[in-house]
Amino acid sequence: MTIDRRLFAGLALSGALASSGSGFAQSHQGHAGHGASASDSPATAAYKAVNDKMHKDMMIAFTGDADADFVRGMIPHHQGAIDMAKVVLAHGKDPELRKLANAIITEQEKEIAFMQAWLKKNGH
Repeated sequence: MTIDRRLFAGLALSGALASSGSGFAQSHQGHAGHGASASDSPATAAYKAVNDKMHKDMMIAFTGDADADFVRGMIPHHQGAIDMAKVVLAHGKDPELRKLANAIITEQEKEIAFMQAWLKKNGH
């Protein structure tokens, strides 16, 4: 597909999603089914599995409470970041990225704990 055709297709898709009432949910449906193929490297297969799980877990039942919905969606998003960081630690070699991955794990775990406590404190 040429750049012009991709741009047009992307704009058309963006417009369709923007005009729908559930654009967020629809925009994430395209992420489903990234299942690993036989030719995927172990790292690629792991990333695909992590992404599929994260996007599935982020599909929360919205309550209309902006704060609770934000936190309930962010917990699996942060867990996805942790899981991706673990993949790079298992398969990656770059020392700077390994350092970043460890920092992401540490910080995202703290933020998940805060959000879980917030949900409990606020009766969710």
